[in-house]
Amino acid sequence: MTAVPTQAEIWRMASARLLAKMIGQLAFEDLLRPEPFADGEWLLSLAEAEYSFQAVRGAFGDWTVAPESIRHRVTGILGDRLGQPAWDPARFLLDAAGTIGVSPETSANYLAELTATLRADVALAENDVPVDVLADLGHTELEGHLVGHPWLVANKGRVGFSSDDQARYAPEARSRLRLPWLAVHRGLAEFRATPALSEHAVREHELDEATRTAFASVLQSRGVDPDAYVWLPVHPWQLDHVVRTLWAPELAADRIIELGVAPDPMLPTQAIRTMSNVEHPDRFQVKLPLRILNTAVWRGIPPHCTSAAPTVTQWLRGLWDGDAELAETGAVLLGEVASVTIEHPLLSTVPGTPYTWLETLGCIWRESVDPTLRPGERAVPLAAVLHVDTAGRSLVSEYIARSGSDAQSWMADLFAALLRPLLLVLYRYGITVNPHGENVLLILDESGRPTRVAIKDLIDDVNVSVEPVAERGPEPDSHYRVLPRKPWHVLRQYLVDALLVGVFRPLARLLRENHGVAEARFWGRVRGEIEDFRRRHPELADRMAQGDLLGPTFARYPLNGDRLVQTGYAELSYRHAIAPHGELPNPLYEVTSIAPEGR
Repeated sequence: MTAVPTQAEIWRMASARLLAKMIGQLAFEDLLRPEPFADGEWLLSLAEAEYSFQAVRGAFGDWTVAPESIRHRVTGILGDRLGQPAWDPARFLLDAAGTIGVSPETSANYLAELTATLRADVALAENDVPVDVLADLGHTELEGHLVGHPWLVANKGRVGFSSDDQARYAPEARSRLRLPWLAVHRGLAEFRATPALSEHAVREHELDEATRTAFASVLQSRGVDPDAYVWLPVHPWQLDHVVRTLWAPELAADRIIELGVAPDPMLPTQAIRTMSNVEHPDRFQVKLPLRILNTAVWRGIPPHCTSAAPTVTQWLRGLWDGDAELAETGAVLLGEVASVTIEHPLLSTVPGTPYTWLETLGCIWRESVDPTLRPGERAVPLAAVLHVDTAGRSLVSEYIARSGSDAQSWMADLFAALLRPLLLVLYRYGITVNPHGENVLLILDESGRPTRVAIKDLIDDVNVSVEPVAERGPEPDSHYRVLPRKPWHVLRQYLVDALLVGVFRPLARLLRENHGVAEARFWGRVRGEIEDFRRRHPELADRMAQGDLLGPTFARYPLNGDRLVQTGYAELSYRHAIAPHGELPNPLYEVTSIAPEGR
């Protein structure tokens, strides 16, 4: 019988894994530069300490550090250098801060994010579920088992959440919650939707008749007309921490009225602020602002995004539904079909107000993937293919085993399902989404093979080419902050960073370790899909050349370094763009192309 690890052992294991990730990702971003050391090890000489470790290098020049190999090198009493086992990422942060150039203020804030992330990792490990059980779950339940962003180190910092908040509202808590609803006077709130939806239709879709009647009675008891107000859900944390304080004058004047709590149990996705309906999966997902800092930004919803979401959805759907080749891929566009925009009546008038104070109320309703699924299909977050349980078994290996195919064939199906619609949208229409592990749902057939994808989170992440593209027609809103214009080489970078680096890079390692798939074959199949697309679309050659995915290098965007060295924890008035830092080798450049199967 395998001994159950103690809490101390789980904490140490999780700490060592986070430290290994930290060393690897900071070296990948060229913030740290390990040097070859004795016996195949690497040495980091920092301003305050030395660390040695073993690592495997990947095709992007990245580092997979073995957690158990990390040693903190100290001087012994005889003057010799001793390597003591190291597993403390917080200690490493302070040791490395001077070398990286992290300010004391940033170090303190980042340390808090790091330890909060570690605590969440420990909670996941303590409640770990084997991958053979996870493989039976759909996307709503599976979200609470995933470990978060594979590239960002402090990926569960959630600045603003208390320990109790983490236990209630974090995805890994797997705690069902019910959403309070507000009525906001039309002098403050604006409802928008796609043409097929009215405001009453959204209410009827999301709330049962008894709840609608009860909410209307609350308003009638206050002597107001229920239709003089826009109804919307609010996250319970946001209601307590922001609405009842920042918006207290509006509550006192009945410009905002609390209606009560809707009965449907909800579960948060990895994005935390987006909720999925557990008992009625056909109902919308709802995206709600949270005034917490997590990963790159404060997690509100910008008013320009809420107001534009239904319009952008309708425009994209027109392109999507009118493209026969896109339809052949089976890819699903999950539209953001309705929204409520609420701007603070005072702060919104002050130039330079930090954006976190301007994004505190509002919501976006997004279509659920469940009504689009065919018999036998299951949708899972793309991030699921990177999940490994505490026994070291990967979820992707479980999917492969159940499919009855080998890793090579399953991988080919995955690349076809993902790349074909994304390449079409990018090069035919000059549009890019941000296809990272949270924004894409992978749709598996009854055997567990990838067949198609669903793409979501549109309004925050849609960019279009600076160059006009006839195929996409007139844009619905040429305002830069709603549909940012980017040159082709920047548009392609969303595919590079979100998918190639963010998902395929760690997936290549898992398939190499667990299935013996050489990275050359992995990347050769990716190149084969891109070359096959180019052969079938000679009319897009100029655009593909400008947004080339097969050149020798890509720009390196330091996601961790931006927080540590560039931005820190300043409350900015805008959501800033991360500046590139150096270049990455492109694993697609010289690899031998492997043509897609069945072509």
